[in-house]
Amino acid sequence: MSGLESYINHTVSIITADGRNFIGTLKGFDQTINIIIDECHERVFSTTSGIEQIVLGLHIIRGDNIAVIGLIDDTVDSRLDLANIRGEPLGPVVH
Repeated sequence: MSGLESYINHTVSIITADGRNFIGTLKGFDQTINIIIDECHERVFSTTSGIEQIVLGLHIIRGDNIAVIGLIDDTVDSRLDLANIRGEPLGPVVH
């Protein structure tokens, strides 16, 4: 058991090994942690403009590209003013 069962049908944030950040509803996964997320969007960070959200819909992320998976508090997330948040884009995860 991977511990992800409790995340099913909840909003998750996934950071990939290449430094991308995906937000969506976890719908399923397999033994190699390939992930299916629905209502997915990628958040692209910038130091000069707000966080851009790219809508992807239903999305699959390969397990070997996943660095971190965490739950999102929808109440807190909905209050974020993404247009006014600045941040350095994430770099690749080296391991």
